[in-house]
Amino acid sequence: MQLYPIETGNFKLDGGAMFGVVPKVLWERTNPADQNNRIALAARSLLIEHESQLIIIDAGLGNKQSEKFFSHYSPFGTDTLTSSLRNIGFGPDDITDVLLTHLHFDHVGGATKFDHNGSTVPAFKNANYWVHEKHWEWAIDPNPREKPSFLPENLNPLNSSGQLKFVTATDPIINDPRLPFQIILVDGHTEKQMLPKIRFKGNNIVFVADLIPTVGHLPIPYVTGYDVRPLVTLSEKKRLLNSFVSQNTLLFMEHDINHQLISLKETEKGVRVNHSIKIEEL
Repeated sequence: MQLYPIETGNFKLDGGAMFGVVPKVLWERTNPADQNNRIALAARSLLIEHESQLIIIDAGLGNKQSEKFFSHYSPFGTDTLTSSLRNIGFGPDDITDVLLTHLHFDHVGGATKFDHNGSTVPAFKNANYWVHEKHWEWAIDPNPREKPSFLPENLNPLNSSGQLKFVTATDPIINDPRLPFQIILVDGHTEKQMLPKIRFKGNNIVFVADLIPTVGHLPIPYVTGYDVRPLVTLSEKKRLLNSFVSQNTLLFMEHDINHQLISLKETEKGVRVNHSIKIEEL
């Protein structure tokens, strides 16, 4: 097995929304805000090369939306999903599987693209797209709070392509023989978010997605304002962070612009960062 971080581009979100009820004077220590109170975030995917499979986890924001849409998120940097794949010798047509942790636009936008006719089609024409069945049902009939994050132009092409595949088990930890990693299910941020747990070079690595968006979100009460069940997130973070520390689990950070992979330690204030690591250092 080989792992490759895939930088798909950076963007900004309101710091208050990203940290909920936590005062700015506290969260700005780890996530400094710009003049518009927005913090810089990565949209970092993970590519897994395993036997005959080439699997990408999440796909960033993509580029389909209007200039007005993107003006709210100020994308910046030169990295794109396609350019990052090319840099390591792969192209979109090489991808066999796309695992979508959940279907918010900053995780699924790059999973589809405009074709030469202006129609929206899957960006990876040879891939299966893996989504949790319960989350799919949640996304296509969204609650008012999450509706702006579940964009039909990101979802409908997957449904009509015939490439959509469902993970259906609802155990806390799923072993699906079709995928070379375990899946941890969490429900605080959104219904049935999937967190891949990968065994690599003797290490357990968990792609923590929006359970812990940045290292600034490691403290248990630091929960985003976007979470639909914040008290569930608190419980999930406490349980999982304790298990991550006890099992020396590394966390792959999707949204932290400064940290790709981190190890953890127990401190008097709770679980915190031990070391910031890059995958090639393992």
